[in-house]
Order: sequence, then structure tokens, then C-alpha cells
Amino acid sequence: MTETQPTPPAVETYSDRTLTFTIPARHARGRAVRLDTVLSDILGPHDYPPAIAHLLAEAVVLAALMGSLVKEDGAQMTMQAQTKDGIVKLLVCDFRAGELRGYADFDAERLGGLGSNPSLSALFGEGFLAITFDRPEGKGRYQGIVPLEGASLADACAAYFFQSEQVPTLIRTAVRSDGGRVSAAGLLLQHLPEGEEGRERLHVRLDHPEWEHVSILAGTLRHDELLDPALSMEAIVWRLFHEEEEVRIERDALLRRGCRCSVEHYRTVLAGFPEADLAEMRNEEGVIEVDCAFCSRIFPIAA
Repeated sequence: MTETQPTPPAVETYSDRTLTFTIPARHARGRAVRLDTVLSDILGPHDYPPAIAHLLAEAVVLAALMGSLVKEDGAQMTMQAQTKDGIVKLLVCDFRAGELRGYADFDAERLGGLGSNPSLSALFGEGFLAITFDRPEGKGRYQGIVPLEGASLADACAAYFFQSEQVPTLIRTAVRSDGGRVSAAGLLLQHLPEGEEGRERLHVRLDHPEWEHVSILAGTLRHDELLDPALSMEAIVWRLFHEEEEVRIERDALLRRGCRCSVEHYRTVLAGFPEADLAEMRNEEGVIEVDCAFCSRIFPIAA
């Protein structure tokens, strides 16, 4: 498939790069991604048990899908799942300019009693999901908070768009572990009717025949197709929407692990603390050791 002709392109997208696509006649837009190396870079520094690695892998895929919706330079999307009494205390991922990072904090002892495939509710209990978009140059921040409900994080994210953005959204994700190596993929599809003003009642748009058509097609996507390393993202979109009049595609830049930690960064952060607080942080050698949760590294900051 090319941008205008129904044939496969010469250069295709397989992993670690988001594929943007639009279906003009249906007023639909989408994102597709498969993570491989970048996911290993994020998970690698941590010895996560399988259930947590699976959960975080899905979260990072969702961050790539949702974060790439905003094209402004310097914009950032942050997704945070949190609970007071759940086994997973905190899960956070963010996306900025093609950089991804993620981290999970959990109770290992309680996790051990759940078995190999715990449900979302078993991991979080009564938690919430906050999705925040920060726009650059003072253009503002907007955030939506929804309960952590449904069978997966993808369900909770779809609920965010349903409640906070009033945009009909379908999200499919898939995660697989093969010999300890985790791969994950996902597809996001939205309906953005042209010429509609204001925020009309959501159920009207969910009943729109254009949305019903494309969402039914996207709903046929199988997990094994999403994760098949021999199947490109373009081929997946082609399989789903090859009968459409036109499908436009755009290949985004390569994704990468984007932990922004450095000695210089933490010096800047610590410069804002009162001297009394800094004194309490220093060890016997006068060094403040900053532990970065994202990359599992310790940065020594000398006095």
C-alpha cells in the first residue's frame, strides 16, 4: 500500500517506529506500532517478574500510540496508573519526541501469590489512570482521570478518550514473551468527523455509520498478526482497510528509550532545594546519591 495506490510500499515499517494512517472518506485516523529493541532497552535494566513486564510492555505501547497523536515539537504525553492498596503501587510511562520511558513499582511479596496471569483488577485493586498532555510554549496542559476498569490498560485508555475527549476510540494491544524477551504491539483507531462543531453527544458519534464500519474492520485484528515480526505495519493496515477508497500513511521517526537522567539534570533539580534539605540528603562523603527509577542507575552528585 502506498499513500494513494492499493499496493504494498517498497519500504515498510516493522518495529520501533509508529505508523500514522488516515482514511479520509471515513474521517478516521490511526496509529500502529510494534516494539522490539526499544522495549528491551526499557525493561532490561530491571528484573521485572513476567506479570509486571507484561503490564509495563502494554503501557509503553499505549504511550507510543497516544503520545504520537500530538505532533507539536516539545509536547509530552504522560500516562500514570496508581492505587493506594494495590499490588502495583505506581506505573508511569511517557512519550516525548519519539522518546519512550516507563517504570513500575510493585509489592513483590503480594505479587507472588497471584499466579502467572493476574487480572488488571488483581494488580491494581481500585486504582485510577491519569493521562496528561503537556503542550509546548505555554499552550497549556490537559489531563483526564478515569478508573482503572476493564480487562486491560487498553480498555482504560479507551475509556479516557470516551469520557475526557469524547472521541470514539478503539485500541488493540498484544504482548508476548519468548525466552525472556518481551515484544509488544498495538493499534489505535479514532473517528474525527469533519465539520462537526463543539462537543456533540458522544452516543451520536458512536452510532455514526463511518465509525461503525471502520471499527468493525479494526476489531478483526488478531494478536498474532500484531506480533508477527514478518508482517509490517503497512501490511496490517492493508489487511484491515484494503477495500477503502484511499488510505494515507506516514512513517514517523524511530522510537528510542528516552530516560533524560544525567548528573547535570539532577544538579539543576537539586539547586532548587533548601540547604537544610540538601544536608540531610548527603552521605558521609558529602555526596547525594540519586536513584533514577526509569533506568535503574544511581547518580552521585558531589557537594
